[in-house]
Amino acid sequence: MNKVILMGRLTRDPDVRYSQGANATAVARYTLAVDRRFNRNDENNTDFINIVAFGKAAEFAEKYFHKGIKVLVTGRIQTGSYTNKDGQKVYTTDVVVEDQEFAESKNASGEGGNAGGFGNRSESPAAADGDFMSIPDGIVEELPFN
Repeated sequence: MNKVILMGRLTRDPDVRYSQGANATAVARYTLAVDRRFNRNDENNTDFINIVAFGKAAEFAEKYFHKGIKVLVTGRIQTGSYTNKDGQKVYTTDVVVEDQEFAESKNASGEGGNAGGFGNRSESPAAADGDFMSIPDGIVEELPFN
């Protein structure tokens, strides 16, 4: 089984490109800084993991992810290699995204952006009810479980 679960912060904005042809697909690449704890003196070290997302996941990353945001990624490890311009073989290791989501609230990340899609409200939808999110006006009809 090849399954990876990572939580970390983006080191830069995702680099998104689109493939050529009639069925153009988005490909997003970003790097996650993931803390690693050593047993000795509880030292923290950081690993920098290359992430690749395709299709809708890549478009989501392009729209909502940015440098510094904390995300949770599940996926699989994929290795590869290529020959660089100097003729040397370079080996690569990437995590290919199966699922990705926010790992902290918009307020915790210090962002004033609209990643949740709730419009320009003065308070967060979760603020009034503790950890529960209130349903914004006008969205009730769209919910599948009325």
